[in-house]
Amino acid sequence: MMQQYDKMILAILQGDDYHDAVHSLNEHGFYATVLNSSGGFLKKRSVTLMIGLESARLDEALAILKKHGERTEMRYEAPVLSPNMPPIPLSTAPLEIPTRCGGVVLFVLDVAQSARY
Repeated sequence: MMQQYDKMILAILQGDDYHDAVHSLNEHGFYATVLNSSGGFLKKRSVTLMIGLESARLDEALAILKKHGERTEMRYEAPVLSPNMPPIPLSTAPLEIPTRCGGVVLFVLDVAQSARY
């Protein structure tokens, strides 16, 4: 018997983030068509996932995308010095700053009809 999809998720993720998301979706029985895309402020590489599914499983798929759509990377910056601070050695190590990266933009569409031939 053929599955009837009544929802479609279009999810746009950064190119570095989509591998784990697709893997996790597949492990949970969701399948995605991957489209290479670009956009955003810096025109960075991104990926658009097209995921057909039954509305009863929508929350499950959205939770997976949310989990894998964002990550934290360490960014390194030199310490900020103020004029009132005592001088510090030039060998002072940069500060590690956790920075949120990635994210997912998604659209949930109603599907009037789906077929597989």
